[in-house]
Amino acid sequence: MDMKHSRKSGLTGRQKKQIRLVLLLLPFMIMIGIFSYAPLFGWSYAFVEFTPGVSIFKSQFVGLKYFKKIFENSKDFVTVMRNTLSISFLNICCSVLPAIFAIAISQLKNKRYAKLVQTGTSIPNFISWVLVYSIVFMLLSSEDSALNIILMGLGIIKKPLNVLTNEKHAWATQVAIGVWKSLGYNAIIYLSAITSIDQELYQAAEVDGANTWQKIIHVTVPGLLSTFFVLLLLAISNMMSNGFEQFWLLGNGMTWDKLEVFDTYVYRMGIKNMEYSLATAMGIFKSIVSIILLTFANWASKKLRGDSIF
Repeated sequence: MDMKHSRKSGLTGRQKKQIRLVLLLLPFMIMIGIFSYAPLFGWSYAFVEFTPGVSIFKSQFVGLKYFKKIFENSKDFVTVMRNTLSISFLNICCSVLPAIFAIAISQLKNKRYAKLVQTGTSIPNFISWVLVYSIVFMLLSSEDSALNIILMGLGIIKKPLNVLTNEKHAWATQVAIGVWKSLGYNAIIYLSAITSIDQELYQAAEVDGANTWQKIIHVTVPGLLSTFFVLLLLAISNMMSNGFEQFWLLGNGMTWDKLEVFDTYVYRMGIKNMEYSLATAMGIFKSIVSIILLTFANWASKKLRGDSIF
């Protein structure tokens, strides 16, 4: 009877299963369409002389005027791109730290203590940048900061330091603050990957006489490589996105030449000056560069490793 019914309906069991899967994914596909693709209509503001309150269909078409305007002040643009790409490169260099931290947590024998460490290091990720600024200012800035009190008390320095106004080390300081904030949270992904590694591989290595360090090198690290490279490719594609709050809050007159990144530049040049068409053009430029970086990184990964994300 089931075979006759399937023949009458014209669908095989496999096709019915695929239809059910499509229907299951349909609500999420609709959400992506609404929240990710529908807003792309706003890109049209970059090609018109937009005025708030005036319909885009009644606005004057100006073509690539605002895209050209991005590069008009070449000195500022070069400085912003230098800061953005340099800080992103330093962040990518530090992207191995969450993997190392996750491996260290996984080696703790006391699981209760391991969970305590994991939870404690993940909390900073959920603290707003405003509170982070308050903490960092208390610890690193001003003459009576905690850092200066400790270093001067130990006799290491004679004059107070103000780390947040040091232009020479501005990039390193901001990268270190970012790593502190996100290290524990980013390690969760690698901890999940470690738990998915077949335990028989560890047992086989132990039978062969491997010690803890050798098991990490020959079992754990290879098991994390695929996860690491996927996250690395995504980090490369996001090199234009350093974030806004961190640099807007922690930057100052002494370090602004080193800390103005593309997101703060968009805010200052476009949104703050109410040049919404220019801000939109900058956003499109950022998206195009990100797609190019992702495509190149994916191509390089496929050539070098024989594997890629698409």
